[in-house]
Amino acid sequence: MIVDKVVNAEQYYKLSPRIEKAFKYIRNTDLTDIKPGKYAIEDDKVFAVVSEYKTKSLKEGLWEAHRKYIDIQCIVSGKEKMGYCCSDYMKTTIEYDEKKDILFMDGQGDFLTIYEGEFALFTPKDAHMPGIEVDDSQVVKKILVKILVD
Repeated sequence: MIVDKVVNAEQYYKLSPRIEKAFKYIRNTDLTDIKPGKYAIEDDKVFAVVSEYKTKSLKEGLWEAHRKYIDIQCIVSGKEKMGYCCSDYMKTTIEYDEKKDILFMDGQGDFLTIYEGEFALFTPKDAHMPGIEVDDSQVVKKILVKILVD
């Protein structure tokens, strides 16, 4: 897991060409005006999903992990807590759905508050729980960029 400000994204370009492409999309797109939906960046290899939602309580949250894609979750407006734990320390509760590239888990993790203009990058070994309220539920706008791992 990596947590940082979008203004520092350039230092992560070296991780992979697709990660560079994802961060350049985030930095070069007017995210305040972008509408919720799915946006192709490089076919199914790199794509963005923009959403607006109300954050939820911790007890409503679910731990999730992926196998095929890295997530970059960037807060456009609002703030939320995101949980993290290495998936090796979690117990699978809902088996892997290959079509949706997701499995759900149970366990304990740590939480960070991610603010507007910040992102969290989760690899396939990173169990994560996004969308958790900080103090009270609030509307958050987020861009999630999915990056295929070869």
